[in-house]
Amino acid sequence: MTYNDGFHFLQIPGPSNIPGEVLRAIEKPTIDHRGTDFGMFTRELLEKTKKIFQTDSPIIIFPASGTGAWEAALVNTLSPGDKTLMFETGHFASLWNDLAIKLGIKTEFIEGDWRHGISSDKLQERLSADRKKEIKAVCCIHNETSTGIVSNIEDIRKAIDSENHPALLLVDTISSLGSIDYRHQDWGVDVTIACSQKGLMLPPGLSFNAISEKALLASKKAKSARSYWDWEPMLKNNIEGFFPYTPATNLLFGLDVACDMLLSEGLDSVFIRHARFGEATRQAVQAWGLETVCMEPSQHSNVLTGVFVPENHDADHVRKIILERFNMSLGTGLGKLKGKVFRIGHLGHFNDLMLIGSLGGVEMGFELADIPHQKGGVSRAMNYLISTATQ
Repeated sequence: MTYNDGFHFLQIPGPSNIPGEVLRAIEKPTIDHRGTDFGMFTRELLEKTKKIFQTDSPIIIFPASGTGAWEAALVNTLSPGDKTLMFETGHFASLWNDLAIKLGIKTEFIEGDWRHGISSDKLQERLSADRKKEIKAVCCIHNETSTGIVSNIEDIRKAIDSENHPALLLVDTISSLGSIDYRHQDWGVDVTIACSQKGLMLPPGLSFNAISEKALLASKKAKSARSYWDWEPMLKNNIEGFFPYTPATNLLFGLDVACDMLLSEGLDSVFIRHARFGEATRQAVQAWGLETVCMEPSQHSNVLTGVFVPENHDADHVRKIILERFNMSLGTGLGKLKGKVFRIGHLGHFNDLMLIGSLGGVEMGFELADIPHQKGGVSRAMNYLISTATQ
């Protein structure tokens, strides 16, 4: 094993870097999860999480990865044989579609090129054609982690409402919550899906469903088999601050501190900070003469940037060199983008100097891997960060 001085640069788009304050909270002694103190703690924590989701609706926390939150959202609101619309915006949208099929849900998977977000116009057309209102849910990825593309959830809600369509709106915010502006309540989302290891700055292990009143009513009629993922016992026990089975107690301690950090900074400030990182990274890519995966400027993600390497070059070879020489991990290309793309994560517990270090590692890696590029990407990003330092 190669010895590396300094700390490891974890520049994948999740799991993200964990603040020391959060790590110290997690390592506190475990307490009785049936005791009075824990009940009081949980009730306060659930109120804090509502502020992160920007809602007054209930938040349900499962000990699981984001995949668990996907399944929980589907089995609590739908029945086998129900029709849903899903959109091929990237690798994770495809995985969610596959999961739904395994649950017996009939998905209509709207094909995409992995370089654009969801078209609200096309959604409206499809819903207009659904005269019998057979589509029970519209399932969207807010920020597609495999590509760095954001879909406009507010416009999607408007498209559904313009057709007076009763379909539920289910939205995956796994890589956007706590980093990109997201409003569960104002945007009329019925189920928001999230997890702990990205914008919430925690290790993997917690997943979330934020649920509307309409979703809760749908859960009373849904006939999908569910036990572990059942909302009802969760909501019943949460009233007193408890859970129907053992929760991930120490991760909840960390979540409490992470929420405090985000709320102390202010969500608007968090979003501005990430917007600066996203734009600085895109300016570096442009200066290098390379291409981002996202083709629509209004859909660029501020959480990560997917970068194409030139043809006849291997993105994973570049990543390998950067890891071995500079102790920095970059995200691999997934699915259709394997070997063609690497992904730079710029989210969570992250600042200007960390971004410049990350981009410096990429630019040096290009030299060592003989990747055709123009120099000056780091300088371009640095100039942008300087010019926006007061934001």
